[in-house]
Amino acid sequence: MGSLLLAVIYLIFISLGLPDSLLGSGWPKMQEVFNVPSSYAGYVSMAISFMTIISALLSPRMIKRFHTKWIVIVSIAMTVLGLLGFSFSGSYWMLFLFAIPYGLGAGSIDASVNHYVANHYSSSVMNFLHCFYGVGAVISPYIMALALSRARWNEGYRWTAYLQTGILLICIISIPLWKKNESEDTEEQIRDSAGIRETLKVPGVILTLIAFFAYCAGEATGFLWTPSYFAGTKEGMSDNLIASFGSLVFGGLMLGRLISGFVSGKLGDRTLIRIGIGVELLGIILLFIPNTHYMVAAVGFVIIGTGMGPVYPAIQHMAPANFGKRYSAAVIGLQMASAYVGGTFMPMVFGILQQQLGIGIMPVYLLIFAGLSIGLLEIVYRKTDRNKTDLQ
Repeated sequence: MGSLLLAVIYLIFISLGLPDSLLGSGWPKMQEVFNVPSSYAGYVSMAISFMTIISALLSPRMIKRFHTKWIVIVSIAMTVLGLLGFSFSGSYWMLFLFAIPYGLGAGSIDASVNHYVANHYSSSVMNFLHCFYGVGAVISPYIMALALSRARWNEGYRWTAYLQTGILLICIISIPLWKKNESEDTEEQIRDSAGIRETLKVPGVILTLIAFFAYCAGEATGFLWTPSYFAGTKEGMSDNLIASFGSLVFGGLMLGRLISGFVSGKLGDRTLIRIGIGVELLGIILLFIPNTHYMVAAVGFVIIGTGMGPVYPAIQHMAPANFGKRYSAAVIGLQMASAYVGGTFMPMVFGILQQQLGIGIMPVYLLIFAGLSIGLLEIVYRKTDRNKTDLQ
């Protein structure tokens, strides 16, 4: 029973990743159909992210009132609605209408399942969980590519909605499996969980949010701007090769999480984060090496992604250990909100900076956020350890 429930949870995170890559993959054709500038994709993406942030902030209240299984089922249904809405949109403005359920569903799944896994499963499970998110994010561009070659961009969203519907049905069928981790003590802990205002007063929480913001700012900047870095700093590269390098950080990220899934039980969350950011810094150092050939930088970006791999899952997983189960739901919800804020806006800030200073500043930008993240987390560890000692 336990293994079946875990399989369902992994499937839920595949469903979380599925919608995330569709807009970028389909936008070149969608832009032509809607007759809008290419930059207008950013407004749609920001609308989805804004709704996701709202959903993440509401998640502690939802977790307190409803069991995770019901939040997941309703949230996946909302993403299905959003995907179908996108597929039937005949005008650009309609995308903003359906961005509401599209974003709200994603934030609720992310926060509630992360909270559930952090409280019931090991760090290893958390790392593998985020690997499966990557599986979904990798699959959806291929779905869109197939739709563009066989039909229209609309079908890419529609076929993904059908796939999400299948996952939704599996989640509904699996409802009895969730009883494995249900108990009176667990339900009492959830009902007694703290709200956002109270949680923000806990020592170390705000610093954790800033650290998570910094980490996600670096990660999202790497995802978006890596091809542009090669185009602006290296010579003799074809357009296809430059475009393919957009997967370097992402591929490293999945590798890092896969490795962490096997070793996290022995190392623990804090050690994983320290090693991960140390590896990330090594990759950033490679970018500073003056070399016109692209291979050294390519290896550097893969190493950066590998180092980043365990950081996100480990920060989420150690929330109950650092702050207690009473505050874990609110902490994880706040972390999700700060993650989406960092991932949404800081790549845009980098875009403005690189227009003025050149794309070559990217290693410095990544270095600042990596240093900020590890520095703040080390302060958090001291605060939370001191707080635990005072309570004993």
